[in-house]
Formats: sequence, structure tokens, C-alpha cells
Amino acid sequence: MTKPRSALTPDALTMMDVIAQTGSFAAAARQLGKVPSALTYSVRQLEDALDVLLFDRRSRQAKLTAAGQELLDEGRRLLEQIDAVANRVKRVATGWETQLSIAVDDVISRTTMLELCEAFYAATAPAARAPRAGRNPADATPPATRLRFRTEVLAGTWEALVTGQADLAIGVGTSREPASGVTLKDLGPLPFVFAVAPHHALAAASEPLDDAELIRHRAVAVADSAHRLQPITVNLLPGQDVLTVSDMHSKIDALLRGLGCGFVPEPMARDHIEAGRLVVKVVERRQLDSRLGYACRTPVAVRGAARKAQPGLALRWWLERLESPATRAALLERHGSRVGDRSMRG
Repeated sequence: MTKPRSALTPDALTMMDVIAQTGSFAAAARQLGKVPSALTYSVRQLEDALDVLLFDRRSRQAKLTAAGQELLDEGRRLLEQIDAVANRVKRVATGWETQLSIAVDDVISRTTMLELCEAFYAATAPAARAPRAGRNPADATPPATRLRFRTEVLAGTWEALVTGQADLAIGVGTSREPASGVTLKDLGPLPFVFAVAPHHALAAASEPLDDAELIRHRAVAVADSAHRLQPITVNLLPGQDVLTVSDMHSKIDALLRGLGCGFVPEPMARDHIEAGRLVVKVVERRQLDSRLGYACRTPVAVRGAARKAQPGLALRWWLERLESPATRAALLERHGSRVGDRSMRG
């Protein structure tokens, strides 16, 4: 019988991932360029090696058992770690990461992030990296670093970083104690306001609104994207009806339609408030003012190395830009239709 360690190869883990994503052995076989019988044989070999059933044979679909789901979850994590190892090895050789993954909280300015992308690509283009006199051309023209953004919410932004799915997290809450091996820096405060549509029942209610009044009305909440860390729930009252959406932009859209009430970042709602499409109400409960930061994993020191471990050159570029007060302010403030009026220089 094949030993589990020999059976748990990257190919086998990738096969499990493709089967789960496509939902059938036949579709997975087509994507992997194999015949279905070969794929079925490979799955049975893996099951024999682990002495478990990975798929429910009673289902016509590729339905995972509990053991199969656990292998899929852990297998995806292992594949990410393998990719990370390859990335680190490449970075040791060139100084530039092959890929830089950045987790961005939903409340961070998308416009500013894309402008930083433009600046990064311009700064790292081959022409911008032309060798200087006296320098090794191979050192001056590193391979392009692929950027990968992922949008997260609340604790999900932290989770992406601490689980190794992101190299840099922008918009993390600073109230959480950073994990070992993580460097956290301040981004700035993000004020929240309680808002409703003009036609919502609370728009004409006397202020300040107390909890007894709020609980009678549906709240709109954004779901935390964390899967492993404890999800964060903010400003929801026990027993209150809740409409849950996936991101802050959807929450604001729901508020505009009068589907509920809730706290929103003031910069994201500012245009709607000034135009009268949203009404800010004073509430008795403590106003939510978040302080956000950005975090990255601290480079691991190599025993016997002559120099202190340093971040890769791509990550270093982003960290240098985040040192700018103007950039930090833009990440929190530049929402809405007037983003072009403000400079990100400095």
C-alpha cells in the first residue's frame, strides 16, 4: 500500500481541488487533460493510502465526505505554502517576489489602490529598471512581480495575512494584538456615522435615537469574511432584524433603498449625505470610530546569514509608499465622485 506521505503530492491535492471546483469527475478530467477512469483510479489510490473515503459514492455528484472536505481545506493551505516557498526561493535569488498578494479591507479606497498599482507598474517596468553604470544588469532587471488583490471584511483582512494568503494587509483593525511575526503600523482613523434614507421611518424620529427605538427597525450589516478567526459583529442589537450583505458598497446601496439602517464610514457615504440621499442621525450608543492600520509578515531571519532579513523589493516598494501621510489619508478618504480633486502626493 502506498504510504500517505507518498500519496499526498501536489498533483493529488490539485486534483482534489479541481474536482471540488468543477463538481464532477468528468468535468475535472477534462480540465486536467485526463480520461475520467484515470482520475477515478487516482482518487481510489489516494483513498487507499489514507484509508478513508473522500467522496460519497451514493451521490451522482462529486460530493465530499467530511474527511474529503478536511483534505481539501488542508490541501489548499499546503498548496499555498508550496507556492509561497517557491516565491521566497525566487526572491532570495533576485530580490523581487514572483507574486505579491495584498489583502485590502472593503472600506479602503479602491481608486487609491489602483493608482498605487499604476505607480508600481510604472516604477518596475523594464525601462524604469534599466541597469546603471557599474551594476550587474541581472541585478537591475528582475522579473515582473505579479500583484494579486483580495478584498476582505473585518477580521478576514487579518486572517488573510496570518494564514499566509497575503503578504500585506491594508485596513486591518489596530485593536487586535498582532500575531507573532507580524509588523503592524498605523493608517489612521476612520469615522463612522449612523445613516438612513430620507424615506426611512427613522429619518423623522427625534434624536438621539436609543436602543429601544433602533431595535424596532431592520439593521443592514456586512458579513465578516473570516473563516478561521473569530468573526467580528459590531453594533447589532440582540433580537434585531438584520439584512446581511457581502460588502460596504452593498450596505450603502441597501440604505439608499430604505431597506434598513446602520453605521457606515463617513468618507464612503459623504457624497450621498451631502446630496440628501442619506440622512445622518444621532444615536445614544457610542459612535463607532475605527482606527485602521496596515500589516505585513516580518521576514524570517536565516541562521548564519550575513545580513538581517529584509522584505522583498516589491513589498518594500509598497511599504515605502504607505509611509506617506498623503497616501494613508487617501486610502481612507478618497471615495465617491470627487476623488480626482485630491492629490496623493507626499
